[in-house]
Amino acid sequence: MSSSTGRHRRTRPIAVAAAVAVAAGAGGVYLGLAPDDADAASATVLVSSTSALEKAFASASAGTTIQVRGGTYHPTRTLKSRASGTSSARITLTAYGSEKVRIDGSKLPSGSWLTAIHGNYWTVQNLTFQNSTAHGLVVTSSTGGIFKNLVTANNGNSGFTLRGDNTVNNLVQNLDSHGNYDPENHGQNADGIAVKFGSGSGNKITGARLYNNADDGLDFWQFASPVTVENSWAFGNGRNRWNDGAFEGNGNGFKLGGGGATVAHIVRFNAAWDNTKHGFTENSNHGAMILFRNTAYANKQTGFYFAQGKARLARNLAVSNSKGLSKLGSSTVSAANNWDSGVATPTFKSTNAGSVYGARQASGALPATTFLTTGTDAIGAPMK
Repeated sequence: MSSSTGRHRRTRPIAVAAAVAVAAGAGGVYLGLAPDDADAASATVLVSSTSALEKAFASASAGTTIQVRGGTYHPTRTLKSRASGTSSARITLTAYGSEKVRIDGSKLPSGSWLTAIHGNYWTVQNLTFQNSTAHGLVVTSSTGGIFKNLVTANNGNSGFTLRGDNTVNNLVQNLDSHGNYDPENHGQNADGIAVKFGSGSGNKITGARLYNNADDGLDFWQFASPVTVENSWAFGNGRNRWNDGAFEGNGNGFKLGGGGATVAHIVRFNAAWDNTKHGFTENSNHGAMILFRNTAYANKQTGFYFAQGKARLARNLAVSNSKGLSKLGSSTVSAANNWDSGVATPTFKSTNAGSVYGARQASGALPATTFLTTGTDAIGAPMK
C-alpha cells in the first residue's frame, strides 16, 4: 500500500476559534484542537498506509473512529489494543465508505494473531482479515462489541474468536469465515467462528456463513454461558483441502459444547450441510439447549447428534445424512421434527448449492436462495 495523506480530526462545538495543532505522521496528518482543550469528545482518523493503521489502532481510545481507505494492508506485528470505548463513545474500526479493505497477515511472524482486541464497546465492520499465520480476529473479555459485515479468510487458526470471562452482549452479524486452517495442528483447531474458553451473557451470532474450514464451522468449546446463534449456515467444513497427510480436522457444522461446560444455548433457523461430521452436535454439552427450525442435509455423520444431554429439539429437518437423521438420548426432548412419528418430510425446492456462494444482499444479509427451502414455515431453516 503506498503512503498518502490522511487526516485525524478532533472536534466539538465551541463559541470561539480554538488553537489548532498540526503534526505530520507516516501515512496521515493529525489536525485537531490545542492540547489544553481536554474536553474534545470525538476523534476521526483516516488512514491509507499500514504504518498509519498500526499507529491508529494502538492509540485508539473512547470515541475514536478509524476509517481505512481501500486496499490491502500488511501489518508486521499484531494489531493489538486494550483500550475500551463506552456505550456513548465507542471505538470504531471501519472501511472508508464502500471501499474494500483487506488486512493481510502474510507478513506477520510465525504464530502471530492478526488482530487482538481486549476491550469494551468496539465496533468493527466492513473489513476482511486474511492470511494470518495464526488467528484472524480475536476479541477477549469484551462487553458490548459489534462485529458486522466482516470476512475472516484463510487464516492459520480460527477466523473469528470470542473468548475470556466477561464476554458480554457482543453481536456478530453477517460474518463470512472460510478457508481457515492451522497447519501446525493439522487442522484440529481452525474454526469459522469460535466462542471458547470463557463466559458471559447476551452474546449473539446472526447471518454467518461458515464454510470450508479445516475444523468446525462453529465451535462453543468450554464457553460457560448461553449463546444465541440464528439464521446462519455452516457447510463444507472438515475436508482436507490442504493435502495434509496427517489431517485431523473434525468437520462439524455447529459444535455446541465440549470440555465440561453445561450450557443452554439457543440455536434456531440455521442450516448445516456437506460437513464431514455431524450437522449439529451437543459435543458432550448436557445443557438444556433449544434447537428450533434448523436443517441438516447431506452431512457425513448424523444430522442432529444429542445423545447425552437434555436438549430440546422442535421442528427441525434432517435429510440424507450418512449415519442417520438424528441420534438422541433418553433425556432429549424431541417434538415435531421430521424423524418424529407422524411428521412428514417436505421436498426441497432445490439441492443445488451454487447460489449460497453468491454476493450478500445490499443490507449484508445472506444471499437469496431456494437451496434447501421447502415453501413451508412449519419445519426446517428458512434459508435467509
